[in-house]
Amino acid sequence: MKNVKQIASIALLTFFVGSTLSCEAKSKKEITLATQALVETKKPDKNVVKVALLLDTSNSMDGLINQAKAQLWDIVNKFSYVKCGNEDRPQLQIALYEYGNSTIEKQDGYIKQVIGFSTDLDEISEKLFSLTTNGGDEYCGQAISTSIKDLDWGKNPDNLKMIFIAGNEPFNQGKIDYKDATSDAKEKGIIVNTIFCGDYNQGANSYWKSGAQLTGGEYIAINHNKKVIHIDTPYDDVIITLNKKLNKTYVSYGSLGSSKMALQSVQDDKAAEMEEAVMVKRAVSKSSRLYNNASWDLVDASKNKNFNVSKIEKKQLPKELQNKTNKEIEAFIETKKIERKNIQQQIKEANQKREAYIAKNQKEGSKGELENAMISAIVKQGKSKNYTWDK
Repeated sequence: MKNVKQIASIALLTFFVGSTLSCEAKSKKEITLATQALVETKKPDKNVVKVALLLDTSNSMDGLINQAKAQLWDIVNKFSYVKCGNEDRPQLQIALYEYGNSTIEKQDGYIKQVIGFSTDLDEISEKLFSLTTNGGDEYCGQAISTSIKDLDWGKNPDNLKMIFIAGNEPFNQGKIDYKDATSDAKEKGIIVNTIFCGDYNQGANSYWKSGAQLTGGEYIAINHNKKVIHIDTPYDDVIITLNKKLNKTYVSYGSLGSSKMALQSVQDDKAAEMEEAVMVKRAVSKSSRLYNNASWDLVDASKNKNFNVSKIEKKQLPKELQNKTNKEIEAFIETKKIERKNIQQQIKEANQKREAYIAKNQKEGSKGELENAMISAIVKQGKSKNYTWDK
């Protein structure tokens, strides 16, 4: 009987530890050897941050879309510093939906998945830049409900799962009640953050604030037409030059290789067309752990434990490597890996100086409205999952 009580007590302790720690902070230090011996534990899936962006693309939202294009890399760069407790750094997955656009089928509620959860930052950028605005009806409840049903949110309770929905029409329109949609989100551990494009009180009175509060999310009102003021720094040209060198360290392979390498270049150009500062921020993202292209780049692919160059068909390699031996190819990859690491480090060092310069010269309120809204919510909600930010 005494043994039964001891086992029950240890099991209860295990449940308590598992329930109060997040972000895979359930390290071996937190679980006693006795617990490990008596309770069979299953390691949860790798920690992932899942962010779904639901953007209103009706006629009045050009400013919002432009802010999203300009500030995508600010959001990515913020996540590049996040830690799960004192251990792992989580993976970032972003999904994108547009709603309220009359070019989308009415039977779909004028809602369209632009890209499902993805870690491919170039593809996410491509899809974001493809968005255009057109008049339509905005059904926030249905947009939230659709994203919950369509996307694979996973079952790991430690993952940070967030929806950001932005728009400017009443939140209670459409056949699906926003209260039902947010209730479903809360049940699945998804936090809904609402961003009203307009006056704070107007948004609150049209249920945007209520839509956020029902899941413990943030309600923020922004001026979506406000022009983002980018501060030029003496380090911008240095980072842009380093980015060009960084691109030369990529070694394409497989069926996706050439097209993905071309996409990388195109998205550089898209960022540069907006403003030089946007290209700089993108280059900083490309120097981070979150910019990983193992599906088409041999250098990133070689970091995987199961990577074996001998398993890649010669015809899947760049022409300059097809006549090389496996050892020669491995040596080539290693050279590019070292070169990339050095360039990325130089970008990071230049960016530290750039950020210090900006902090010294930036006027209050000059940051992007959408960027401020999202980062504020991310940091606050990340703390509930034991997330910390460092550099």
